[in-house]
Amino acid sequence: MKSKDHEILALILARGGSKGLPGKNIISLRGVPLIAYSIKSALEEKLVTRVIVSTDCEDIAGVAQLYGAEVPFMRPSELARDDTCDFPVIEHAIKWLKEHENYFPDFVIQVRPTVPLRPRGLFERAIKQMLENKNVDCVRTMAEPNESPYKMWKEGQNGCAVPLLESDLFEPYNMLRQQLPKVYVQTGHLEVIKIATIEDKKSLTGDKIMPVLVDRPYCVDIDTIDDLFIAEALLKSNKLDIVLPEQIDKKTITGKNFLPEKIDLLILDFDGVFTDNSVLVMENGSEAVFCNRSDGFGIESLLKKSIPTVVLSSEVNKVAEARCKKLKIPCYLGEKNKFVKLKEILKTYKAELQNVVYVGNDINDLECMRAVGCSIAVKDAYISVKEVANYTLSAKGGHGAIRELVDIISAT
Repeated sequence: MKSKDHEILALILARGGSKGLPGKNIISLRGVPLIAYSIKSALEEKLVTRVIVSTDCEDIAGVAQLYGAEVPFMRPSELARDDTCDFPVIEHAIKWLKEHENYFPDFVIQVRPTVPLRPRGLFERAIKQMLENKNVDCVRTMAEPNESPYKMWKEGQNGCAVPLLESDLFEPYNMLRQQLPKVYVQTGHLEVIKIATIEDKKSLTGDKIMPVLVDRPYCVDIDTIDDLFIAEALLKSNKLDIVLPEQIDKKTITGKNFLPEKIDLLILDFDGVFTDNSVLVMENGSEAVFCNRSDGFGIESLLKKSIPTVVLSSEVNKVAEARCKKLKIPCYLGEKNKFVKLKEILKTYKAELQNVVYVGNDINDLECMRAVGCSIAVKDAYISVKEVANYTLSAKGGHGAIRELVDIISAT
C-alpha cells in the first residue's frame, strides 16, 4: 500500500471571491495563511503523490506555491462564481491534467482549505480505508453531531412544528440520546474519491460512502470572524495533534508586496502606533504623549497620493484629536467596539474590506485586523497581534512606524 502503487491527488479548491470573509482562504490564522494548514497536512502524507490548488486568484496561487503546492493552471472565472458547486471545478482539474500533462490519478482527495485543523494521520486513515474497501465510492470525514436530527423539527402547517425525520421509532424526540440510532455529520476535512466515481457516476460521493471519524474539537469550518477566533483558541491551547505550517515572510509571496494592489483606506490606531503607548501625566491631571514628526510627514505624503487615512481609537484623547486635526485626517475616538465602527467607516468611504490596511498594536485591534485585507503590527505590538498580522514593521509605535509603512507604500 505504498504511494507508488496508486496515483493519489490531493486537490484544494480555493477561489478568491469570498463575500462573507474577504480573502478567507489566505486570511491569517496565528500568523499563517489559512490555506497553508491544508497544504502542509497533505504534503506530509507519504501516500499522497501530488498536492494541487485550483484557484482563480493570483494571490492565493502565490501563497499556495510558497507553501509547496502546485498550481499548474488558473481556474476559469466561470468556475469561480458564488454559486459554483465543487463537482465542475474538480472535473475541470482532472480534464486539464489529462489533456496537458497526460496525468491520470486513481483517487482524488478533496481538501477544503477552510477546515484547517486536521488530526495528524487523518489522510493515512482515510486512504487506507478506501484501499481496503474496494466497493466503496468515497470515504468522507464525519463526526458525531452536537445535536441529533431525531430531536430536530421543521415548520409544518398552521404554525405547528413536525419532526425533521420520519421514523419507525415512537417519539424519538422524547427518547434518550443513547437510545437513538447513531448519526454523523460531514466535517469537510477531506473526501477520498475514486476517479471512477467522478468520471462514470458524475458524482463526488457515489452510492457507497464510508465515514472516517474525526473528534469534535478538530471540527471548525472557517466562515466568519468568530470561527477564526475559535480555531485560534484551539491552536493556542496546544491540545490538538496537527501538522503546523511554518510562518513565512509575507513579502516573499509571488515576489509581490504584502499590501493590496489598491488601497481604499488606511486605518491607524493612535495609542501605540502614533505614540509609544506611554502617557505623561502632569500635576494638574492633564496628559501628554510623544509623537514622531516623521510620521506626520508620512501622513502628508499619503494624502498627496489620495490614500484616505483615518484614526480609530478606543480612547477619548484630546491630544489625539488635536494631532489628527493638525494632520487633517478624520479621527474616531472612544470606540469601544472598533469592528462595529470599522464597518460604518467602510460605508462612508465606500471601501472594500479586502482593500483596507489596518495598523494596530493591542488586543482591541484583533477583530479588525483579522477582517481586513492587510493587517500590520508595529514592532512592539502584543504577541497575539503579531500572530494575526500580515506584516510586522521594524519600527516601534511612536518611533517612525507610520513613516516606515508610508515608505513601503511609496515603493510599490
